[in-house]
Amino acid sequence: MNKIGIIQQVEHGSVTLAKGFQAGGLHCGLKRKRKDLGWIYSEQPAAAAAVYTTNAYQAAPLIVTRESIAVEQKIQGVVVNSGNANACTGQPGLADAYEMRRLMADQWGIEEHLVAVASTGVIGERLPMEKVRAGIAQSTRHEYQGVERFEEAILTTDTRTKHFAVQLEVDGQVITIGGAAKGSGMIHPNMATMLAFITTDACVEQPFLLEALREVTDQTFNMITVDGDTSTNDMVLVLANGKANHQPLTPAHPDWEMFKNGLAMVCRELAKQIARDGEGATRLIEVTVKGAPSEQAARGIAKAIIGSNLVKTAVYGKDPNWGRIVCAIGYSGETFDPEQVQVKIGPVTVVDQGLPVPFKEEDAQAALGEETVTIEVNLNMGEGTATAWGCDLTYDYIKINALYRT
Repeated sequence: MNKIGIIQQVEHGSVTLAKGFQAGGLHCGLKRKRKDLGWIYSEQPAAAAAVYTTNAYQAAPLIVTRESIAVEQKIQGVVVNSGNANACTGQPGLADAYEMRRLMADQWGIEEHLVAVASTGVIGERLPMEKVRAGIAQSTRHEYQGVERFEEAILTTDTRTKHFAVQLEVDGQVITIGGAAKGSGMIHPNMATMLAFITTDACVEQPFLLEALREVTDQTFNMITVDGDTSTNDMVLVLANGKANHQPLTPAHPDWEMFKNGLAMVCRELAKQIARDGEGATRLIEVTVKGAPSEQAARGIAKAIIGSNLVKTAVYGKDPNWGRIVCAIGYSGETFDPEQVQVKIGPVTVVDQGLPVPFKEEDAQAALGEETVTIEVNLNMGEGTATAWGCDLTYDYIKINALYRT
């Protein structure tokens, strides 16, 4: 990087691209064959910020991670298992999560409160801790290191790994922000909606890191949906270890907004990858609402459209049934003037000033067959704008979830 003020995507970027981070994963037996235990390690304790699921059932790992961060707002190691959510498992499950934290700390030679724990998978079953113990005991071995192994180990019904990274300059120093995520089903815009891990070698004071994460989350991870279900386990965790060696980032720093934009870019791309990989999905749907009275109103309407099963199935069937879109706008709970609404499917205008307009069916069907299907709504009432992402709803979604435990 040599251009000041530029945020640049890094091809094949990951959570280990930032200085001082490593990751790995292995198969310990929680799933039949695939990798199911992963970890991230920072050479030095990193400022840590996290946001968590709003589901009233809080899985044991979230409780443990909250407690870890609360000690001194720093994390140095993260241990993640897939295949078992360790949710709705009571005090025994909580004890298992604490044991995972202790085992990771002992294996990597760090303080126990510097470890975060995450789990994903089937709800209501105890972890087979003998397998977890054996897996963590091997986590420092060279043959199990590698970010691709970590990215695979955190997956459940996902069909692909999800990663993204950018670089930018702060005080003349190149900093990196990289992320990895998992999520395919039980995804709904009500933070958090999946597991995401973001690392950076930037130096950021923890209160401001949390402030930035919350703001960015509302614009990205909270704007995706697959099936309307908010998980018990989901979390976004950001670690900033300061290895880039620049002046600490705060809102008063001249590069603060650029850092936030870089964080937003990583989160947005991870969110879109999750939406595109929705269980059984064939296409990504991107809904943009503009001309709203406020950004909040635009978000509410975009979420209503992207969350509509009728809209999602229409996209799957390449059916330009615009009535389903305006129906979702109408029940969104936001204030607007129906006579001012314009709706486009791709480049094709299907509604203008609240009324249907003639269009070529084949043009709209072609737009619905694109890899990314765009729907644009203009309320013509203000400056509020928001974008939400989701996917089509297919027969395979039912098949995957009907057989999830078998």
